[in-house]
Order: sequence, then C-alpha cells, then structure tokens
Amino acid sequence: MNIQTAAPAKVKGPLVWRDMDQRELDDAYDQEVYAPNRDFVVARRLAASERARAALGAPQRIAYGESEYEKLDLFRTSIPNAPVNIFVHGGAWIRNKASDYALQAEPLVRAGAHAIFIDFINVDQAGGSLIPMFEQVSRAIAWAWRNAETFGGDRSRFYVSAHSSGSHLAGCALTVGWHEQNLPENFCKGALLASGMYDLAPVRLSKRSAYVKFTDAMVEKLSAMRHLDGLHTPLVVAHGTCETPEFKRQTRDFAAAVKAAGKPVEFIVGEGYNHFEMCETLASPYGLLGRAMLGQMGLR
Repeated sequence: MNIQTAAPAKVKGPLVWRDMDQRELDDAYDQEVYAPNRDFVVARRLAASERARAALGAPQRIAYGESEYEKLDLFRTSIPNAPVNIFVHGGAWIRNKASDYALQAEPLVRAGAHAIFIDFINVDQAGGSLIPMFEQVSRAIAWAWRNAETFGGDRSRFYVSAHSSGSHLAGCALTVGWHEQNLPENFCKGALLASGMYDLAPVRLSKRSAYVKFTDAMVEKLSAMRHLDGLHTPLVVAHGTCETPEFKRQTRDFAAAVKAAGKPVEFIVGEGYNHFEMCETLASPYGLLGRAMLGQMGLR
C-alpha cells in the first residue's frame, strides 16, 4: 500500500517588505520563479532577431559616447524626416545587449520610423553601481535626439520604449536624466515602459543586493517614483498578469502616482502574459505592446 504524505507547510519568516518575508521578496524580484519558460522565450527572441536582420539588413553601428560600452544599433526607415523610437533593454541590469532585440525593429521600420537599440555598461562592469548605467542610457537618449536629423529623423517626434530593468533606467532618464543632459523638458513625445521598477527601496531588500551595491543616494536618485515633478513625457505603462507580485505592484503604483500628479498616463494589463512574453509583443504591430507603441507614435 502506498502512503502519501503531504509536503510540510512552508513557515513564513519575519516580514521584510509589506506582507512578504525574505524568500517571498527574493522570489518577487526573480522573474524566472514566475516564468519557467524564460529560456524558450529568449531562444525565440534571438532567432527572430536574426530573421529581422536578414530582412532589414544589418543596422548601422554608432558610438554615442567615448567608452567601449557606449554604442547603438540604428535601423533606418526609407521615409524621410521620420519619427524615432529608442529602446532600452532589460536583463536584471546584468545581461542582454542591443542586438538581442532586433526583432522589434521590423514593425517600426515598416511603419515608417527609425528604430534605435542601445548598448550600455552592466552592473558587474560598473562595479555594482547602477549610476553609470543610468548615465549612459541618458547620454544615448540625448545623442539620438540631438542627432536625429543626421540620419533622417524628426526630433519633434521622438519616443522611448523599454522593458524590465530597461524601463527602470528609462524612467530615471525621463524624470532626472533629461535635465542632466540639458535637453528641453518636452524633448520626448511619449514613452512605453513595460514591466519595470520605479522605486528601488524594496529591490534593495531583495537578493538583488548580492550584486548591486545599493546606497541611500542611489535609491533616492534612481527611483523615478520620487521624481515625478521632473516627468514631462506622456507614458504608457504595462505589466502582464503572470508577472511577479512586485513587478505588478510597482507598475500599478507608478501609473497611479503619475495620474495623481496630473500627468498623462495609460495603464495596460496583459492578460495571460509573463514578464518575457510581454516583451515579445513589442515585435508585432498586432501585439499588445506593439499596437500600443505604434498608436502612441501615431503610426499604423
């Protein structure tokens, strides 16, 4: 006779953040816990990016700064004086690169926009600090806006899109970085921030502190939620229903705070999508985020 015994109940530890103990908080900032198909989605993204480069041709590789990390990929549309969209990739601040996301260029280029994907230093290369990442992302955005006319872009129709930790960095660039780069407050006509983080206080308490050397000054400066007075860009913010509880809460709270501040924001919830699947929808004009991005830009 087989006797089955129930698994022992997990004992909840001391609360670390809101109603979460340390294990729960760590899991809430680890997307793979909630997205077991991550490796399959990443493989699809890389294969689709190869196909996009084959269809569009290799992007122009341009330096936007002096360091070896400061380069970007530019996919040009054939339409003159076209709008510009610059994408900030995610990867928990430690992984991924511009070329991994080329699949997102095709719907933009076909719709008549230039698509830019930026590379920047990662947190390990920066010695555990997020500040150099923020500075390089802000510098890349400023370079693209200032140089739009040199590649046939229209700087009066300049847009940002981002995912995950890229949304964190883009949010910081749109609240603080634009001023440090001496850009006009209305330089960006719209941004789509998907599945991001906008307050570093709980992240600091999670296992991400094992590789990010958080400081009080870093948390204060790089929490976009705390600098909404510097936000002058209409936003679309989004998360999937299958993401971690903290990524959903961060997005929901950020959207509510932007709205309460009297600034334009659209909040999108992707039913049935996890963190990595949400990003995939940027690659199709009919995808949840692809449709929202093109709509924000006034493109079909």
